[in-house]
Amino acid sequence: MQDNLWKTVEGKLLLAGIFLALVLLGGVAYYGITDFETAKTLVLTFIAHSIGGRAAGIGLCILQDFGAFSTIFYNFYLEILIVCFTYSIFVLSATQYLRVEWLTRIMENIAVKAYKNKQKIEKFGWLGIFFFVMAPLPVTGPVVGSIIGYMLRLSLVKIFSATLLGTLSAIILWFQFFDFLEERFHMIQYVFAFIVVLVLVVNFKKIKRFYQAIIQKTRIDK
Repeated sequence: MQDNLWKTVEGKLLLAGIFLALVLLGGVAYYGITDFETAKTLVLTFIAHSIGGRAAGIGLCILQDFGAFSTIFYNFYLEILIVCFTYSIFVLSATQYLRVEWLTRIMENIAVKAYKNKQKIEKFGWLGIFFFVMAPLPVTGPVVGSIIGYMLRLSLVKIFSATLLGTLSAIILWFQFFDFLEERFHMIQYVFAFIVVLVLVVNFKKIKRFYQAIIQKTRIDK
């Protein structure tokens, strides 16, 4: 890392992500002592969001009876945390401020997905990213949306406003959908199970590559 990394906008975003992660760890530790089931849900929801399972994370919170505000707030919090980390690391890797081989490979995979969708939404600009992030599809989401915004050379304000507003809208819609199913048909468990399986199938290769990269890095360090 260069000495002036933390003076860049992306470096400050990375610091914000670290701060949010520390707050999350503190919350998990607190509930680990006072309410283990809540702590377990917080961790599982984070894992779901980390592999692109936004809907699965929301479903977990609803099944644990978190309530509307807590469910929406926590899932939105996680998306902000993940975007801060991923966007900042992507840009810092692309601009050679950050040089970590296994992280670079992960960022390259994200860049490929972003580039495939770049031309589809380029002419729509801010609105294109907003609806792309909001759409409930496996390849969409705030991480890829923010990278597309960077590729389109949009300002940071436009990138994050489109990404986060799209994310918040998607979370609210998913919550309303799950809440509707639970109140009227009591079938959220089945829908949730289907979504979890779908997320795992779609992200199987990504999860496998991620763990292989960690194992390889561990072996090199030894």
